[in-house]
Amino acid sequence: MVVKLGSSTLVAPDGRLREEVLDARVADLVALRARGLQPVLVSSGAIALGLGRLGVMDRPSALPALQAASAVGQGELFARYIRSFRAHGAVPAQILLTSADLERRASYLNARNTLERLIEWGAVPVVNENDTTATDELTFGDNDVLAAQVAILLRARALLLLTERDGLYGPGPGGPVLLGEVPEGTDPTAMPLADMGASASGRGGIASKVAAAAMATAAGVRCVIASGTRAGVIGAAAAGEPAGTAFPAARRPQTAFKLWLRHAKPAMGTLTVDSGAARALSRSGTSLLAVGVVACRGDFAAGDAVEVIGPAGEVVGKGISALSADEVRAVAGMRSEVARRVLPDAPPEVVHRDQFVLAAGRRPE
Repeated sequence: MVVKLGSSTLVAPDGRLREEVLDARVADLVALRARGLQPVLVSSGAIALGLGRLGVMDRPSALPALQAASAVGQGELFARYIRSFRAHGAVPAQILLTSADLERRASYLNARNTLERLIEWGAVPVVNENDTTATDELTFGDNDVLAAQVAILLRARALLLLTERDGLYGPGPGGPVLLGEVPEGTDPTAMPLADMGASASGRGGIASKVAAAAMATAAGVRCVIASGTRAGVIGAAAAGEPAGTAFPAARRPQTAFKLWLRHAKPAMGTLTVDSGAARALSRSGTSLLAVGVVACRGDFAAGDAVEVIGPAGEVVGKGISALSADEVRAVAGMRSEVARRVLPDAPPEVVHRDQFVLAAGRRPE
């Protein structure tokens, strides 16, 4: 079970660490281990805590300032986790990731192996984004998305996003209404929600939690969004008891490779295809051949991910390109026998069907 603690839950507006909340949630996590579950914690709070220690009350927007604050806060935050877990005889393990670590298949698998070995040894991984080295182009955006990535990476049973609110709220006749158990098959991104705003101390808000829920549930991971200050919230969510807003897992999750391709590997370019190729890909039965490619945008290499766009501008899916952008442009629209004469050493497919995943919400015909 992956549990995410948000900045506003852990750090007060004055930059003070809410130690009572941290200690209570650590106790919950240790109790999960006693029940035979294997918890992984994704913890925000390093930047907010660092700003507080530095006496900076207004959160800056410039990346170097945020990285500097994280450098101060991360060590202090994890030291506090060590103390809290040690009081229960448990060992935490610090894991700092950037999106680049999950973009490459080899490092993605290495991260999984490391986390699984720590769990096997009885440690509780405490994961955060490596804010001090991440760039604007290589960030998860917020720790809700990072937590969903970790849940997918580990094929977790459940993802619990803990925030300062009781869950997600929908519009009601008298004002916002808390959403409880969401019906199976509901697309989180299509739900009408009341805008409750984002906290001042963190990056996440409703949109990031909805995106994380959509990612996790599509991967077969149940997702719960609940209050991080509620007593026993982690145990309640693990037991399937009412605890905020709950999204059931999809019954037919995709393979681990296709989940990585969909959620972790960024597209470096786009391929626009004709209607025939779009239909063939949507049936999930064929590969993308050069003859179906209408246009190619971007400067990508063979092995990079590309987004496949239909003739009406709709996203059909994402795949691993077997050709570079220049090679695709050289053979676009050509039948296979002609393309082979132009690029005799190239693979016969632009995108192989085994390395293609349909866009979220798109179903095979």
